[in-house]
Amino acid sequence: MSTAPDSPVGFTVRPLDPLTDAELVHGWVTHPKAVFWMMQDARLEDIEREYMAIAAHEHHDAFIGMRDGVPVFLMERYDPRHVELVGLYEPEPGDVGMHFLVAPTDTPVHGFTRAVITAVMTELFADEATRRVVVEPDVRNDAVHALNEYAGFEVIDKIDKPEKDAYLGVCTRERFEKSDAMAALRGVSR
Repeated sequence: MSTAPDSPVGFTVRPLDPLTDAELVHGWVTHPKAVFWMMQDARLEDIEREYMAIAAHEHHDAFIGMRDGVPVFLMERYDPRHVELVGLYEPEPGDVGMHFLVAPTDTPVHGFTRAVITAVMTELFADEATRRVVVEPDVRNDAVHALNEYAGFEVIDKIDKPEKDAYLGVCTRERFEKSDAMAALRGVSR
């Protein structure tokens, strides 16, 4: 899985290495801005263990997103029939679950997080088998709800997960193609 360096969104994606990337990811997931990632008190060993388990899992993958060779986001892809949403909704063929986290920075760039979610969605829909992307953000995470709407997601249910109350959102390939994210990528104002 890798967006070409000259892709219109300008990011590349590589598999996360649980050992060499653990320190980097630890700084991201324990940062105060990552409160909804729910790993604020994680130790480095916890991150290594978590991402080794993901790397070994048949239905869950983790990736590091890069911009100009610099790691700038974390992305997870999972099969909701086997991970995260088992028994919480009725999955359809071609459903792919997703989590993403933009690296914290002291110098935010306007529109950067929107570019990241566009890159993540472009990456997931690059697989022709993907028909819908499924997310389950915390109901209190207003920033992500706005980003999801920007990318074409619609909330279809509120679900109770063991760790949080979440909005189950889905985005079809067609909704993503018609989204504000794709309009911005094409340079079309709405």
